[in-house]
Amino acid sequence: MCAISYRLRIRLARDAWIRVGALGRFRFPAGDYLYTGSARRNLEARIARHASRDKKPRWHIDYLLLHPAATLVAVERSSLPECEWHRTAPGAAIVPGFGASDCRAGCGSHLHLIARRPPPSP
Repeated sequence: MCAISYRLRIRLARDAWIRVGALGRFRFPAGDYLYTGSARRNLEARIARHASRDKKPRWHIDYLLLHPAATLVAVERSSLPECEWHRTAPGAAIVPGFGASDCRAGCGSHLHLIARRPPPSP
């Protein structure tokens, strides 16, 4: 299998307002998210960059991953094209256009909230 797409599972420990580059500022509820992306080359380098906290934000996903409450909990790879694989993701989009600025398949967003988490008890 030659992986061309990747899926990141991200846990956000608490609700957060995050500015996502030019998209604007959005409220992200605490919970688990799936982000589907791709790389024409150097897929593993792209994934390693996403896992790093030492970076300047470049892509929409960087803004979420750099938030102190965010943790990358899992990475999957697939030979399916990004949009085709993304359409199999459960959950719902909460930020229109997130990770989909070059999407031609009409996905609307490549980030889905898949499970909300209650805030920690005081």
